[in-house]
Amino acid sequence: MSQQPVSLPYLQQFSLSGKIALISGASRDIGLEIARAMAGCGAHVILNGRDATTLDAAAAEIRSMGGSVQSLAFDVTDTDAVKHAFATIAQQHGRLDILVNNAGVRNRKPLLEFSDAEIMAMLSTNLIASYTLSREAARLMLPQRSGRLITVTSIAGKVARAGDAVYTGAKAGLTGMMRALAAEYGPLGITSNAIAPGGVATAANAAAISDPKINAHFATRTPLGRWAQPQEIAGAAVFLAGSAASYVNGHVLYVDGGMSIAM
Repeated sequence: MSQQPVSLPYLQQFSLSGKIALISGASRDIGLEIARAMAGCGAHVILNGRDATTLDAAAAEIRSMGGSVQSLAFDVTDTDAVKHAFATIAQQHGRLDILVNNAGVRNRKPLLEFSDAEIMAMLSTNLIASYTLSREAARLMLPQRSGRLITVTSIAGKVARAGDAVYTGAKAGLTGMMRALAAEYGPLGITSNAIAPGGVATAANAAAISDPKINAHFATRTPLGRWAQPQEIAGAAVFLAGSAASYVNGHVLYVDGGMSIAM
């Protein structure tokens, strides 16, 4: 049986002081905002992405705001690179407390227009990489019998729309992975949860945001009547990473402006 949580004053339950957090896909948008938020709550954040220059710039910004941060560039679909990155974390810090599986790619089109290679590329980044990262994170978390596995999925993991089958299937797969890991690692002190954003104003959604028809759809489909900003997703990650969420396990937290409950 995992250890009972230590009682803390409520404000301290949202502190991440002393925690080591790895965020994949952290060079921009949701991943970067999660990194900013966690650093602002006291965590040492490790930014992951493929482009070292972009990551270093993001790290410099967080550092200028007083955050503790480093960049660690690697491709999440490269298994050897992933293993080397976690070996580096183990050597430098001796532990990992939080993993945020956030890296993802977008390719909206009908299934018949996908090549085999394009399907595999989408699944490799959006689904398979989270298995690999979670496995290696668990190796570091198990000796301390504590940890937080947080997976950024999507409302697409629950509801579907035409012309987006590969992305939707991958996000639904992430939800299943998250729940299985919650059952597997919960008894060992490691929680596993997911954040499912709705429409977020990110670079990947820039074309959709500029489309008047799609914008009108979001205005009527989402009770709050607008796209989310990336920073509006970050608070959910801080909550799931901290002591306030010590008994939250296997849960999908929808941050979608109410889209998932509206007809």
